[in-house]
Amino acid sequence: MKVILVDDEPPGRLALRQQLAGLPDAEIVAECADAASAIEAIVTHAPDILFLDIQLGALSGLDVLERVGADAVPAIVFVTAYDRYAVRAFEAHAVDYLLKPIDPDRFREAWGRAAERVALEADQPDKRIAALVGKDGDQPLERFVVREGGRLSFVPVESVDWIEAAGNYVRLHAQGKEHLLRRTMAELSQRLRGRFVRVRRTALVNADSIDALEPYGKGSYLIYLKSGTRLLSSRFAGRALRELLKT
Repeated sequence: MKVILVDDEPPGRLALRQQLAGLPDAEIVAECADAASAIEAIVTHAPDILFLDIQLGALSGLDVLERVGADAVPAIVFVTAYDRYAVRAFEAHAVDYLLKPIDPDRFREAWGRAAERVALEADQPDKRIAALVGKDGDQPLERFVVREGGRLSFVPVESVDWIEAAGNYVRLHAQGKEHLLRRTMAELSQRLRGRFVRVRRTALVNADSIDALEPYGKGSYLIYLKSGTRLLSSRFAGRALRELLKT
């Protein structure tokens, strides 16, 4: 796991480095002594775990997170000599909070929590990358980020024919491939508005992928996609589909 250490004092970075030395799955990709270099390192390296000192001079560790977005790093552990920042640290979605001098047992506990958070976040890489490039959660989506084998790939929204709910996930159908993402239909309905039609509670269809519509009784439609797929809409989607026929 890629780790970034941020502390304005060399002894503080040394203490963290020594604790990480015995962890075979920890790779330190950057060490930073101020907020500006921390922001640059986070954007450049996209770390899995960030050990972040709160007091960094003119800007604080909390300021760093405000600049890059708390979602830019799956697991954040704050490190400081003062416990009065604890509440604000957890409000910033930190997984743990370490007081200096660092106790080895507490460090291992914090590392375990951070590693667990990284594992949970691994199913939603698109959310993390969106945060790093400054995408707002209410903005229309332009592309999805999907995991294919050991790498991440971009899937343009316009290439997706339709999307179906799959438990706590959604399944994208794009150019003959399927991609599973940890997203909600409610979120996607909002962010894909104007391009996709919700044809039933569990399905969204790209309006540009529709080849033909055929009435199917009681307000429902049989939807023919250009890919050859056929979907049946609910009767509640009839109005939206009829609007498509007018365009």
